[in-house]
Amino acid sequence: MSIDPDRFEQNQPKRMGLWMVIAMWAIVLWLFTMFFTKWSEHEYNPNQNVSNVLTIEGVREVVLERNRRGHYVSSGFINDKPVTFMLDTGATDIAIPYRVAEQLGLRRGPTVYFQTANGPATGYATKLDSVAIGNIELENVRASINPNVKEMEILLGMSFLKHLEFTQRGDTLTLRQYPASR
Repeated sequence: MSIDPDRFEQNQPKRMGLWMVIAMWAIVLWLFTMFFTKWSEHEYNPNQNVSNVLTIEGVREVVLERNRRGHYVSSGFINDKPVTFMLDTGATDIAIPYRVAEQLGLRRGPTVYFQTANGPATGYATKLDSVAIGNIELENVRASINPNVKEMEILLGMSFLKHLEFTQRGDTLTLRQYPASR
C-alpha cells in the first residue's frame, strides 16, 4: 500500500488543528484544577497569611478568620517548619499525628494516655523547641505525638493557647501574647 503524498499534506493542517484543540483543553482543565485547588485550600484554611499587629506596649496580636466549617485553622510553624494548625481549646496539648511528627523529626518521649472525643488513646510525649502563628511564638512547648490519627492536622491545644489571651467576635478570633508571657 502506498501513501499519497498530496493527501498526507492535505490532512496535516487538520491533525495540527486537532492537537492544538487537545492542548488548549488540557491547559484549560489544568488551570481550572489549579484554581479550584487554591480555592478549596483557602476555604479550609483562610489564615494562610495571618494578620499580625505589634502594639506600642509590645503586645503581639494575630487575627484569625473562621473557616466555612466553623473551625479556626491557621498556617504556622513548629521548630521553624511550616505546618497547619486547627485551634482546639479542648485539647490539653498540641496533638501531632505520627506521620507529621516523623516529617518534623520529633522525638518520641514516654507513653502518655489521654481521653479524646473518640475515646481513650495512647500517644507519646514530646517537647517542641518553638511554636509560632504569625508573630506569636512560644518556646519549649509540651506536645503529644498521636499514632492513631490518619489526618495530617495538628491540634493546637492548651499547652500553647494557655499562654495567650483570645477573644472571639463573630467569625474572627484574636490571639494576644503579652510581653510577660514570652
